Amino acid sequence: MAHVVTEACINCRHTDCVETCPVDAFHAGPNFLVIDPEVCIDCAACVPACPVEAIYIDGDVPGSMHAYVALNAELARVWPEITIKEDALPDADHWATVTDKRAELKEAA
Repeated sequence: MAHVVTEACINCRHTDCVETCPVDAFHAGPNFLVIDPEVCIDCAACVPACPVEAIYIDGDVPGSMHAYVALNAELARVWPEITIKEDALPDADHWATVTDKRAELKEAA
């Protein structure tokens, strides 16, 4: 099993989780982070570090967000690894309370 970043991260992209990952499993896109399931060791250090509660173990991903399991694996193959904390996106506070934002995801790195 691996951990999965879900919809709450879109347009927020807080990177507190990145610094807690002992195996550098995170990859960054323009407005979203993903976890490489081939690298993740299920330590769960990233879960409490996420200020928008976007990270789940893949078996606990809510049904409405199950597509994010495959999306994390797919995008981790093409997006660059991120290992150092960066500033959240400028409108992160606003987007943290928005739901149903899959259409906002920018997949091109």
